[in-house]
Amino acid sequence: MNEEGKTCEEPSLKLRTARTLKWNTIDRLASQVLYGVVGVVLANVVSQEDFGLVGALLVFQSFAIIFADSGFGAALLQRKDPTEEDYSTVFWFNFVVSVGIYWILWFGAPLIADIFQGDRRLIPLSKVMFLTFVLNALAIVQTNRLMKRMDVKMIAVSNVVAQITGGGVGVGLALGGFGAWALVWQSVTLAGVKTGILWATGRWHPCCFIKRESLRRVWRIGLSVFSSSMLNTLFLTLYSFVIGAFYSLRSLGVYTQADKWSKMGSASLSQVLTASFVPLLSRVQDVSEDFLRYVRKINRFTGFILFPALIGLAAVGEPLFHTLFGHKWDAAIPLFMILTVRGIPVVLVSLYGNYLLSKGYGKKLFTIEVIKDAAILLAIVITIGSRRVETLVWGQLWASCATYILVVAMTAKAIGYPLWRMVGDLLPFMIASLCMAVVCYLAGEMVDTPILRLCVEVVLGGGFYVVVIWMFRFPELNDALGYLLGRFRRRK
Repeated sequence: MNEEGKTCEEPSLKLRTARTLKWNTIDRLASQVLYGVVGVVLANVVSQEDFGLVGALLVFQSFAIIFADSGFGAALLQRKDPTEEDYSTVFWFNFVVSVGIYWILWFGAPLIADIFQGDRRLIPLSKVMFLTFVLNALAIVQTNRLMKRMDVKMIAVSNVVAQITGGGVGVGLALGGFGAWALVWQSVTLAGVKTGILWATGRWHPCCFIKRESLRRVWRIGLSVFSSSMLNTLFLTLYSFVIGAFYSLRSLGVYTQADKWSKMGSASLSQVLTASFVPLLSRVQDVSEDFLRYVRKINRFTGFILFPALIGLAAVGEPLFHTLFGHKWDAAIPLFMILTVRGIPVVLVSLYGNYLLSKGYGKKLFTIEVIKDAAILLAIVITIGSRRVETLVWGQLWASCATYILVVAMTAKAIGYPLWRMVGDLLPFMIASLCMAVVCYLAGEMVDTPILRLCVEVVLGGGFYVVVIWMFRFPELNDALGYLLGRFRRRK
C-alpha cells in the first residue's frame, strides 16, 4: 500500500475500531448490568439445589453449542472476504447439526439424569433447556456478518432487549415459585428474542444449501477452532461435572454461582476484545509492521482494562456478595475471588489465541488447548483428594497461570513479537492494580456496613488506579476516552 493509501485507510480503521469497541462496551456493560440485576433477584429467590440442576444441564449445553458452530464462525471472521456462499453454507451446516444434536440430547435425557445423582427432574428440564443452542445457532451467521463489517450496534441492541425480556420472564416465574424452570425459561426466552431481532433487522437470508467448495474454504481454520474449543469446554465443564457427580447438586449450585459472577468480568472483557480487535487484525495480517504495532497497542490497552477490573472485583468480593445476597451465598465468596483472579490469565490466553488466529495459525490454537487442558487435568488429579471444592478451584488458578507462561512464550515466537515486550506491556498495569487492591483492603477495614464498605473500596480503589495511570502519563487513559467517545487525536 502506498503512503497516500495508508494515510486514507488508517483513520478509517481507527474510526471503525473505535465505534466497534464503543458499541461492544455498551453492549457488555448494559447486558451485564441487566444480567446482574436479574441474577441478584434469582439468587435470592431460587434455591442452591435448583441452581445446581441447571448447572448440570449447562455441562451438556456447552458442548452442544460448540458442535453447532463447529468453529466456522471464527473461520469466517478470519477470512478477509467471505462470499455469500460461504455465509449460507455455514448457516445451513450450523442449523442441521444443531437440530440433530438436539434430538440426540432429547432421547438421552434419562441418561443425563442418571449421571447427576439420578435426579429425574433433569429430564423435562433438559428437553426445554436444550432449545437454546438451536436458537443460538440460527444467530451465528447474522452476528458474524455484523462483526465482520465492524457494525455491531444491532448486536448490542438485540442483546439488551433479550436480556430485559428474558430477565422479566425469569424473575416472574421465580417469584411464582417455579424454581429451576424460571432459570430454564429465562435462557430460552433470551435466545429466542435475540435471534428474532437479528433476523428481523439483518436483511440477510441464506441463498443456497451447503456448498462443498465453501465448506472446504472454512474447514481448515474451522476444524482447528472446533478442536480447541471442544477441548477447552471439556476441561472447563469438567469441574462442574466432577462437583455435580461426586459431591452434591447443592455444592454444584454454590460453584455455579461463584463461576457465573466471576465470569461477568472475564467473559465480558474477552468478548469485547475479540469482537473489537480480531476483525482489525485480520485486515493487517499481511503487513508485519502494522500487525505488530497493533499487537502492542492491544496488549497495553488490555492490561489497562483487565488488571484493575478483575483484581478490583476480587478485592471487593466479600462486601459485594453481602450487599447483594446477605449471607445466603457465603460459601461462594472465596470461590468467586479465586475464579475472578483466574480470569486474568484466561483472558490473556484467549487474546493470544486471537493473535494466532488472525495470522492464520489455526493449528496452534489446538496446541494451546492441549497445554491448557493438560494443566487442568493435572490440577484436578492433585486436588480432588481433598474433597473440598475450594481446593479444586485453587487448582484451576495455578493451572491457568502455568498455561499462560507457556502460551505467551509460544505466541511471541510465532508472531515475531519479543517475549520481554509481551510481558512488559502488561507489568505497569498489573503493579498498579495490585497496589489498588491493597488500598481497597485498607479502606474496607475502616467500615463495617457491607454496602458502605463496597462503595468506599470501589471509589478509593478506582480513584487510586486512575491517579496512578494519570501521574505516569500512560496514553491508554486518553485512548480509552477516545474509544468510548468514538474519536481520536492523530499522534505524530
